[in-house]
Amino acid sequence: MTPLPASLRDSSVVAWRNLLNIKRNPDWLLSGTVQPIMFVLLFAFVFGGSLGGGRYREFLIAGIFVQTVAFNTSFTVIGLTNDLQKGIVDRFRALPMSRVAVLLGRTSSDLAVSLLSVVIMSLCGLLVGWRLRGDLSDVLTGYLLLLLFSFAMSWVGAFIGLISRTVEVAQSAGLLWLFPVTFISSAFVSAEAMPTPLRVFAQWNPITVNADVLRELFGNPIRVGMPPPDSWPAEHAVPYAVVSSLVIIAVFVPLSVARYRRVGSR
Repeated sequence: MTPLPASLRDSSVVAWRNLLNIKRNPDWLLSGTVQPIMFVLLFAFVFGGSLGGGRYREFLIAGIFVQTVAFNTSFTVIGLTNDLQKGIVDRFRALPMSRVAVLLGRTSSDLAVSLLSVVIMSLCGLLVGWRLRGDLSDVLTGYLLLLLFSFAMSWVGAFIGLISRTVEVAQSAGLLWLFPVTFISSAFVSAEAMPTPLRVFAQWNPITVNADVLRELFGNPIRVGMPPPDSWPAEHAVPYAVVSSLVIIAVFVPLSVARYRRVGSR
């Protein structure tokens, strides 16, 4: 069998094994399912009344989508570190399988978890007043771009998982950087209302751009109580969202594979 089909076959086996682990430990899904619902309800009903009511809820959901798939990198970080700590990865390395299979299997299974989270968030959003007002092709494009971003972020999680020596370290390292990156964005509030240094960072933040792309494609408000964004990323939102996700993948796939090759020396 040629290398590419063999790698895909091995990766699918590892991905299926990871999904079976989730089935046996359903509490792992709590952060990917309950947490998005909590954020939707909290921001929609606690803050929504003072930030624009129904329009804010429609603005909010895209930000919750992007935040959730970004936070789902914690599955990759903790899952990979847990396998390393228990010696399971060493067993995989002793088998005649592709070197990339463990990493691609992990990121693929976590992409499936993100897909489930997106479905749950969509249903929850519909219940609080969010609506899909774009064309069917635009809506599908929006969901595909969201999953591409999720896949890219999972490779960041894979690298962090490979450099984390314990699960406890992984739990902190997997989320510590995500909070500032997520909240210094237009996921929940308009970036244009931030101080200049934070505004510039937020405007170029892939989380901002992916959230704005979803709002545009879903036919939801781009901003609430603020003028539309006029930065370069906002004016080229779709290509910037695609390129930023591909750049993240192009950077962190080689880093993760290189680190995986040295994992035996940990």
